[in-house]
Amino acid sequence: MSPTVLGLVRASHPEPAAAVTTVAGLLAWGVGHRPAGVLAVVLTVAASQLAVGWANDALDADRDATVGRTDKPVAAGAVSRRVTAVAAAVAALATPLLALVTGPAAALFATLGLVSALLYDWPLKSTPVSVLPYAVSFGSLPAFVVLALPGSVLPPVWLVAAAACLGAGAHFANVLPDLADDARTGVRGLPHRLGSTGSRAAAALLLLAATATLVLGPPGPPSGVGVAAVATAVVVPPLSWYGGRAAARAGGRQVAAFRAVLLVALIDVVLLVTSGRLV
Repeated sequence: MSPTVLGLVRASHPEPAAAVTTVAGLLAWGVGHRPAGVLAVVLTVAASQLAVGWANDALDADRDATVGRTDKPVAAGAVSRRVTAVAAAVAALATPLLALVTGPAAALFATLGLVSALLYDWPLKSTPVSVLPYAVSFGSLPAFVVLALPGSVLPPVWLVAAAACLGAGAHFANVLPDLADDARTGVRGLPHRLGSTGSRAAAALLLLAATATLVLGPPGPPSGVGVAAVATAVVVPPLSWYGGRAAARAGGRQVAAFRAVLLVALIDVVLLVTSGRLV
């Protein structure tokens, strides 16, 4: 693999990109897409994730260099800012084109999710409404997946609401490791205004709200699996934050909180797929 390609892979935020794309694929399968439909959903979501990740690293290159983020390929010089920005533009243009294969209504929501996420990268990251793009983009994901079904079935409100809560929780968890670095470079989003303790509480409550909505939203009584998922959403965040503190004492970055969000998201999707009560 060439250094440029490797740099682009690292700049794409591969861990969350792979997690979100996997969640979208599982959700597409769970709502009844045929293999071709699952593939269209996966390719669309993958393109949007690449666009957002690359745009983020291209826009934040100066800030990342200022705070010494050697794990960021653009800031470290492993790949140029121009190449990363061009790659982001290509992926952004590909997203609605891929989504159109599933239909115009679905493509509209895929594009909405992408535009909202890009608006977070600039200019909303440093504003009191920084959580809004996360909520809109995550909420748009199940809407896109469901509307991509033949006949443009309307997505359940509870499913969109749960995804929006999950996205909002992801925002607070994702920013936690960077609060100090962001303060040095003038970023003042909502988590920065709430502080570390407030952001941890907001992330935990939103993750719990997302899981509870998925359990209680569909018709019928909650299943035993659903109750177990709620219990997991209660237990996982505190355990992850304990792990994050251990990593901080060892000199590492506190990424455990965001990984907890990814874990809860995967658990929630498995809950949905196995419950058989999606649309």
